[in-house]
Amino acid sequence: MSIHPADSQIFGALYGIGEMRELFSDRAHLQFMLDVEAALARAEAKLGLVPADIADAIGRAARVENLRLDYIAESTRRVGYPVIALVKELGRIAGDEAARYIHLGATTQDILDTALVLQLQRAFAIMRRDLIAIARALAERAAKFRDTPIAGRTHLQHAVPTTFGLKCATWASPLITHVERLDQAAPRMFVVQLGGAAGTLAALGADGPEVVEELARELALGVPDSPWHAQRDRFAEAGALLGLICGSLSKFALDISLMTQTEVGEVSEPHEEGRGGSSTMPQKRNPIASEYILGAARAVHALVPVMLGAMTADHERATGPWQSESLALPQCVALTAGGLAHARSIAEGMRVDTERMRRNLELTGGLIMAEAIATALVPRIGRAAAEAAVARVCNRAIAEGASLAAILRDDPGLRPHLSDAEIERLLDPAQYLGSAGVFVDKVVARVAALR
Repeated sequence: MSIHPADSQIFGALYGIGEMRELFSDRAHLQFMLDVEAALARAEAKLGLVPADIADAIGRAARVENLRLDYIAESTRRVGYPVIALVKELGRIAGDEAARYIHLGATTQDILDTALVLQLQRAFAIMRRDLIAIARALAERAAKFRDTPIAGRTHLQHAVPTTFGLKCATWASPLITHVERLDQAAPRMFVVQLGGAAGTLAALGADGPEVVEELARELALGVPDSPWHAQRDRFAEAGALLGLICGSLSKFALDISLMTQTEVGEVSEPHEEGRGGSSTMPQKRNPIASEYILGAARAVHALVPVMLGAMTADHERATGPWQSESLALPQCVALTAGGLAHARSIAEGMRVDTERMRRNLELTGGLIMAEAIATALVPRIGRAAAEAAVARVCNRAIAEGASLAAILRDDPGLRPHLSDAEIERLLDPAQYLGSAGVFVDKVVARVAALR
């Protein structure tokens, strides 16, 4: 087992996805750093600071397969960062003349930060894709079960009827908002970092701001107002966004877990042979995907404070806080991606038992419709009297183990106000769904507008 299960050959599929493992691998991270160095050379060549042929040579050399990874690893152990060794390796490959121009005006953190921005840009594109896929799958369920009654539960007890369609829409709605958040945050997060030794770009003279703009164009990133070595809000926002996404996924997963209980049985996770099984209880079909979503969410929520803590940076280059980002942010990305993958499998493949939903609605003998009875009585006897009367008949139904319909028909105080036909209608969950269908339609329309 590896130190982090998301990187494990055995456990990796439970805590992450292959795309993210590859994106945050050593080789990929080094390639992103090389991409930044090559882009910097091209940007400076456009401004006459680097000969064009030298920039071309640097670009050709900037391939991770050209590097001696053992040399970079040993240098990183001694120095504390991989960039010095990376620059030396790039110079060795590109040639002595090119080596004079590599990394011109930059500092280590410029390369590390901009490389991480590029990684996050691609990671967020993957997560955006999966968020939309989950939202669409849930919207399809919402539309299909738009008017299917199900017990609404508050404090884990029957409250009033709702619809399974609205539950699905409620799960989908924050995912749409997270897509919007990702899109809104992109211009803030995906910006180039180039500040030189202490954020002044003094080594580039008057050309510094133009180099920043050219580098941003080369990498298709935004241009910040100023270098942000010691302003870590961009990465903190990325971590917080991942925490929000995991929060919504964990609500979905918890609801699914509760609805798969033997005593409830209204939905189940998609099943394949052996999935969610037990080593001792062959009948078990545990909600294993939901469990791993919940586990990932707890870990991400524990790591978000690390990202917020890294914002407390001293002077022009922090002494320690920003180094903690590399411990937290890649884990947040990997775990969130894994949670999204599990959520997508549930959303697209969950099994729905509408007959069980109907039977569960009947478990309390009509008590779930108490609010509907009280609402109907208010115009006739007043709110206070209606609430007191319905509380009385509900308590009697519970005490006698009788149906609410039978007690209502037998209650002398309410009998003059409720006919048999009206009692039957008021106790029908399908007649007391309020605006559930309207809310479903709004969410479905929002999902349809996602691109």
